[in-house]
Amino acid sequence: MAFERILAVAAVAALLTTTPAQAQKSGGVLKLYFFDSPATVSIHEESTIAGQGPMMGVFNNLVMYDQSVPQSGLKSVVPDLATEWAWDEAGTALSFKLRQGVKWHDGKPFTARDVVCTFDLLQGKAADGLRVNPRKAWYHNLDSVTADGDKAISAPWLDRN
Repeated sequence: MAFERILAVAAVAALLTTTPAQAQKSGGVLKLYFFDSPATVSIHEESTIAGQGPMMGVFNNLVMYDQSVPQSGLKSVVPDLATEWAWDEAGTALSFKLRQGVKWHDGKPFTARDVVCTFDLLQGKAADGLRVNPRKAWYHNLDSVTADGDKAISAPWLDRN
């Protein structure tokens, strides 16, 4: 019984001596435990959640799924770096208009040539290839990606099936 009284008094004393929470300061370093050590932070060379997860907040996509919708599908695709997209009349080429004012970390503008460079890399058409390309097969039916000026791209497909 005495032990419980001491414990109760200690709990009350701890509550009375604590200070209220302070407003958070911006900046600093976030440290957290991670379950794996990916070989690289290249989102194009990694295929596991250990490699993809940490980098999802670093890189953008042309389009992505709306995170507030419980199921993904064509109706839940929303813009990211692309502002709009459409198939041509024949349904064989997809065109994207790119967001204006986007800059890389070094201040250089994001252009359609950057998208072409990325897809050339993914399709194995770039002079400097990836060490590992786990998604190359995803683009087997994509003929090419071409820049239409600085802020638009066109992507004709060989077969949409």
